[in-house]
Amino acid sequence: MAGTGDGKKEEADYKRLHSFPLIRHTDMPEEMRVETMELCVTACEKFATNNESAAKMIKESMDKKFGSSWHVVIGEGFGFEVTHEVKNLLYMFFGGSLAVCVWKCS
Repeated sequence: MAGTGDGKKEEADYKRLHSFPLIRHTDMPEEMRVETMELCVTACEKFATNNESAAKMIKESMDKKFGSSWHVVIGEGFGFEVTHEVKNLLYMFFGGSLAVCVWKCS
């Protein structure tokens, strides 16, 4: 029984250690990357239990700020292959295992 409790504690510690955003791949300019990353963190924290609402918030904000045709995928354990405009892709992790992919394709 004690082993089960320790495992949950270690998992919670791991998630706390890795709650910062971790960029896996991006080709965005520095200013756009920083703004997008902050937006993703804000949305994921605000809608911690609803990935669809977080993705909608990110997409609408990106469309308004950087022009239309932005796409957002948020979740755990997914793979993807996308075609995107150059300098308009961000793939990051947040909170340990939550992945966020933001790209523009018009």
